[in-house]
Amino acid sequence: MPIRSGMRNDRIELRASREQKRLLTAAADYEKLDLTTFVMRTTLPAAEEIVARNERIALTERDTARILELLEHPPTPPAALRAAAKRRRKHT
Repeated sequence: MPIRSGMRNDRIELRASREQKRLLTAAADYEKLDLTTFVMRTTLPAAEEIVARNERIALTERDTARILELLEHPPTPPAALRAAAKRRRKHT
């Protein structure tokens, strides 16, 4: 899910060599953007993709069917789990 916000309240400090800064500034100038906008526009899509890839679980068709089956027909909880839930309810 894309994160877009017009508010720029936080700072990010970057250390770069003189050549790296020159290159970033030149690229920003060619795009007619300030350096901050250029860096944010080029890095945010990569960051969003990395976060999505690491926070999303891809299920096989078989796994999906199994999860849906368990949601529709959940197994009966074992006696030990039922007893633990009962004890928990008594203490709250």
